[in-house]
Amino acid sequence: MTTTNGGPAQGGTAPGVGQAGLDQPQLTVVAQYIKDFSFENPNAPQSLNVRQEQPQIGIQINVGATPLSETDIEVVIKLDGKAETSSTLLFRFELEFAGIFRIRNVPQESLNPVVMIECPRLLFPFARQIVAESTQNTGFPPLLLDGIDFGAAYMAQLQAQQGQPGAGNGSGNAPAEASDAPEGDQNPA
Repeated sequence: MTTTNGGPAQGGTAPGVGQAGLDQPQLTVVAQYIKDFSFENPNAPQSLNVRQEQPQIGIQINVGATPLSETDIEVVIKLDGKAETSSTLLFRFELEFAGIFRIRNVPQESLNPVVMIECPRLLFPFARQIVAESTQNTGFPPLLLDGIDFGAAYMAQLQAQQGQPGAGNGSGNAPAEASDAPEGDQNPA
């Protein structure tokens, strides 16, 4: 599969691609953007004081997709997160980061995995950066989200839909991660 950012010029083909290359599967990032974003720091400036207690961090990640045309699909990563101590909400955020992807020559049986695995994999680093910079710009250390295995999340969702025990939550979107405790570099204090 060919992954491009933008695509060929009108009326031509991408550099190095002949007519035979037009039949190869193609995934093109047409656009990426913040669809919705909210960051709350409700207890500032008191929440910015140095604390002895490690905050609890909870992150929920979901992926959704909406067809826009025969070849274009909007994929949205929704991140909901918060950091709190036993007595204080430090911050809360909601981010919907989206991309429009043009998908051509992908067999129908492979389309859903491409949309729910590859597209979010391409979007996630940008969403991660938005979260890190936002927490830092509001007075906290940057919250660096761990990488997500969208393939494993997709497989868990499939198992949940098929009624197999020990998998996913069956919510209709592919959940990628949920955590209630600090992990690795996800600790803002």
